[in-house]
Amino acid sequence: MIKVMIKRRAPADKQKELLDLIAKLRSEASKQAGYISGETLNSSDKPDEFLVISIWDDEFFWKKWIATEERKAIQGQIDKLIGTPTEYEIYRFPRKTSVP
Repeated sequence: MIKVMIKRRAPADKQKELLDLIAKLRSEASKQAGYISGETLNSSDKPDEFLVISIWDDEFFWKKWIATEERKAIQGQIDKLIGTPTEYEIYRFPRKTSVP
């Protein structure tokens, strides 16, 4: 399982539209194989910063999703709206290694 951390920044006057687009992305993502869940958080210290945590069965499914035309179209609207790049980081649970 992986968790994808997606950071975006938006000024106050664009936040409602951003949140609508994020909801649209999540709706489309939920139809994809390998999608488990997602949530959107707003920073208490930086009110213009939003974090989406997207959980997938495997990185394979995440990569398949980000290559879809539906996602690219919505992400394009987000990029145009906020004018700053979206940041992505993929995390997985550490694998335990045996210690001799």
